[in-house]
Amino acid sequence: MITFVLGGNKSGKSDYAMSLLESCPGPRLFMATGKAQDLSFRDQIASHRERRDPALPVLEVGWDLPRALAEAKKEYEAVLVDSLDFWLYLCGQEGREDSQREALLDVLRDDGRTSIILVSCEIGLSPLPASGETRRFLKQLGRLNQAVAALSHEAYLVVAGLPLALKKADHGRIQAD
Repeated sequence: MITFVLGGNKSGKSDYAMSLLESCPGPRLFMATGKAQDLSFRDQIASHRERRDPALPVLEVGWDLPRALAEAKKEYEAVLVDSLDFWLYLCGQEGREDSQREALLDVLRDDGRTSIILVSCEIGLSPLPASGETRRFLKQLGRLNQAVAALSHEAYLVVAGLPLALKKADHGRIQAD
């Protein structure tokens, strides 16, 4: 089952996704895509780390998330990927956003026994940025979010710490709220 958790910066999306992971049975894995590139982000990563169960395995992945996720699906019953927006940024740094996006979607289409929880920033509510580079990234992220949402069995938008169900699985049927 694929669960997609969207939200703005500091919306509570990561905490909500972690609560979903904690409710999953069997061996679980946390896949982190964020790399501390400044002091503020380093503090944010440290804060997330402090709130996690120290027994939870953590795998830090770079742009090769699809390969790492395919491997994790062989060993874990639940995997949380936090977050797709930073991962896409890393792919862009390497010039790999198109090939890696397609590779990730292929891994997600190969739905097996593993519950996959994916976190991403919802960027569709922000004003249009002046920078062409930023607009290009936002378009890429919007396309990725739409593709992941289409493949997901459940999708939530987290606002002010409150999860709003956008799409829920109901006894094998998918319903939109």
